Amino acid sequence: MMEWLIQHVLEKYNFWIAMLIIIIGLTATIVKENLLKKLIGLSIFQTAMFLWFVSLGDVGRNILTTWGLKTGTPPILWEQAAEKGYIYVNPLPNVLMLTGIVVSAATTAVALAIVIRIYQKYGTIEEDEIIEKEKEFERVGG
Repeated sequence: MMEWLIQHVLEKYNFWIAMLIIIIGLTATIVKENLLKKLIGLSIFQTAMFLWFVSLGDVGRNILTTWGLKTGTPPILWEQAAEKGYIYVNPLPNVLMLTGIVVSAATTAVALAIVIRIYQKYGTIEEDEIIEKEKEFERVGG
């Protein structure tokens, strides 16, 4: 039992930490009523996804050295490292996450602009108050 715990949980601590942060961000996005807090939760969720995805691409100390293999090397030094028996690290996850970070920043900026417009129109960023004001507006005949 203890060996299973060490092999499946403790050796992959980066995955478990990323999953915990993903759950925190997703919970904040779903549960909070304040639009700004929802946006912060979404940002936490996105950042945790980057952390998780990059740690998937890690060919590093925590997994391969327990199997007796050498750690990964960047593809820039591949010829010298291949002579020493090193493993090639795939750069694709890092490149994809750089693109994701740019998209995340743009999404956050647009969402902040929308929250500002909502505040200007309704005078609040609380979701339940906005829905209440919208229903009142429809009832009046707007």
